[in-house]
Amino acid sequence: MLKVHFIHGLESSPTSRKALVLAEHFDAETPAMDTSDFESCVALHAERLRERRPDVLIGSSFGGAVALALLQRGFWCGPTLLLAQAGIHYGLEPTVPGEATVLLVHATGDDVVAVADSRKVAAVNSSARLLEIEDDHALSTAVAAGKLVDWVLMVADEASAHPPQ
Repeated sequence: MLKVHFIHGLESSPTSRKALVLAEHFDAETPAMDTSDFESCVALHAERLRERRPDVLIGSSFGGAVALALLQRGFWCGPTLLLAQAGIHYGLEPTVPGEATVLLVHATGDDVVAVADSRKVAAVNSSARLLEIEDDHALSTAVAAGKLVDWVLMVADEASAHPPQ
């Protein structure tokens, strides 16, 4: 079974809709974190990734910023799914390591984190691909329709088809 590591959003938790969907379909881990301290969140997930290496890392909004920081700092270089990532909002550069397969999913109607931030990441990284959809910030419609599972499988398949050199 595919192992996934999910980093929840700012106002979310391990019992959020996305976390529960992931747990239904994968061997999923969603650590609880204190979202008031960005650096402690990065440290928590870096430690968990050392202890349990997943097949896919997933970050949503604030969690997408944490995932982007993990990529940039070398704590992770594997397949990554970023959902409405807020990395640029948190002052991170739009870069990811070239060997990491990254799928960004962002709603064009997102009124919390601008889709332009994910466009920046995709524009400067050949290993990152952006999927723009019509939805809200939480990607509620897509998650309810089962798209989250599809995206996890998509990024895992892309990574296995194009392993790092």
